[in-house]
Amino acid sequence: MKLVILDRDGVINLDSDQYIKSPEEWKPIPGSLEAIALLNQAGFRVVVCTNQSGIGRGLFDMDTLNAIHDKMIRALAQIGGHVDAIFFCPHTNADECDCRKPKPGMLREIEARFNVSLTDVPAIGDSLRDLQAAQEVGAKPVLVLTGKGKKTLADPLLPRRTPNFPDLASAVAQILKNDPS
Repeated sequence: MKLVILDRDGVINLDSDQYIKSPEEWKPIPGSLEAIALLNQAGFRVVVCTNQSGIGRGLFDMDTLNAIHDKMIRALAQIGGHVDAIFFCPHTNADECDCRKPKPGMLREIEARFNVSLTDVPAIGDSLRDLQAAQEVGAKPVLVLTGKGKKTLADPLLPRRTPNFPDLASAVAQILKNDPS
């Protein structure tokens, strides 16, 4: 199975230090939805894996998160794209859960649900925690410089040899170029 894992905020859509708290605040990064559609057309399954501590902080509720994701799904459908699943962690750091990235819980859940090893599966993110979680399960961390990506690129804890790309569209172009099928 060909699989790509994507963080949401800062990778697919514009990020905000005040969190994305409503469907109106969710705005795709130019080219990101088209990149997902290209992955779909090439036979890749696309899974979103995202920390959403705004729920745990009381900034928005599950209905709002679902409405945000519905907006993303509808926008993708309009251009012939889709995501196969969305995994999210609603917790804050204080909860000390196993699913909040950089811990690998959500990625382990993806392995279990899809019955696949994540070894060398591209896991695209803009923050250090995305890349650390990917590295923990043997996935291939890929950094995009949108969102928090430029700050992450300068982090001394960045996993060694992590490729970086200006945006999701550029990262996907490289994945498709390297796809043997």
